[in-house]
Amino acid sequence: MTTSATTDPVRPLTELAADEKQFRDDVRGFAEQKVAPLVREMDRDAALSPALLRQLFEAGLMGLGVPAEYGGRGGTHFMVALAIEELSRVDPAVAVVVDVQNVLVAGAIAAWGSVEQKRRHLTALASDTVGAFSISEQGAGSDAFALETVARHDGDGYVLSGRKSWTTNGAEAGIVVVFAQVMVNGQKRGISAFVLDRSIPGWSVGRKEDKLGIRASSTCELVLQDVRLGRGALLGPVGAGFDIATSILSCGRIGIAAQMLGLAQGAHQAAVGYAKKRRQFGQAIGSFQAVQFDLARMAIDIDAARLLVYNAARLADARCALPLLITASAKAKYFASQVAERVASETVEVFGGNGFVKDFPAEKFYRDAKIGKIYEGTSNMQLRIVASDLLGALR
Repeated sequence: MTTSATTDPVRPLTELAADEKQFRDDVRGFAEQKVAPLVREMDRDAALSPALLRQLFEAGLMGLGVPAEYGGRGGTHFMVALAIEELSRVDPAVAVVVDVQNVLVAGAIAAWGSVEQKRRHLTALASDTVGAFSISEQGAGSDAFALETVARHDGDGYVLSGRKSWTTNGAEAGIVVVFAQVMVNGQKRGISAFVLDRSIPGWSVGRKEDKLGIRASSTCELVLQDVRLGRGALLGPVGAGFDIATSILSCGRIGIAAQMLGLAQGAHQAAVGYAKKRRQFGQAIGSFQAVQFDLARMAIDIDAARLLVYNAARLADARCALPLLITASAKAKYFASQVAERVASETVEVFGGNGFVKDFPAEKFYRDAKIGKIYEGTSNMQLRIVASDLLGALR
């Protein structure tokens, strides 16, 4: 069978609409112009540049996922994923700051917050306030709801006590979504979420972790010492913490998958560029078949990861059934994190001895990649989700 020359070709699933392409290009330009010059300094100092943070707000990236009526850009999940991908090409540490702000914190408040919580907190998140999402504890990692932090019902409010661990954006945060076990008259009433801001006394930032990678992004302990909260601080109803975390972290995994996708793309671009310039035995190393095949395999893996990430983001925007989104985001995060680590490792090898020193970008991509298999659900937890879906446990 023949086809007409005028027949439109099949559009790739990753093809962008004109406005999406323009947005992607704008974020790419921001990353190259504003972020790239600061990458080594921020990684060395393990701190996000305050000037860059202001620029992220001014560019609308910190309010990208905030609805327009609260001063944000009202961006889709797909737009947020594109922004995270493009920032991660240059510095995955900066990307995760934007990710947590938009997907976890703004996403949770927009979906579950009261009218007053949305008006107050979403407006702040869109303008100048960093948000953090605090669920993990030393004894509650993959077993996320084995929480020891408690919220004791007291009068018309609650008193929070406990220590939260591994809180991204903890050092900069002015708003934190915190999960705790609600206690009423000594009886457990379920995991619940609360919104805290800096004006509330009793909570402080504890230890800041000294990390292998994504060092510009702060990861901190939060100390809660009899933090007294009014009923208005409760996010959603009492006992809704599991539902909130399940729905929001499903979208959060798409953000991490996009981060790993962008990291892999940035590492691959560095490897290709180096292969064209580095000469051995009188010719560019890219002329050797072994190097060519390594680069080709990387490109194929990256494109496969992009399909999974973009598919999950589109499903989130389509408000598909939650079980479908949970599985799609788990697949995307699992595969993208595998690809990122593999591509980053092979990029170090393409650079050879130069890949092992800080004068070149390969070693930082390699260090940054490892966290992708760990946070917002380990690789084993993602496999468990996919297997459960296959066996019907989520239906």
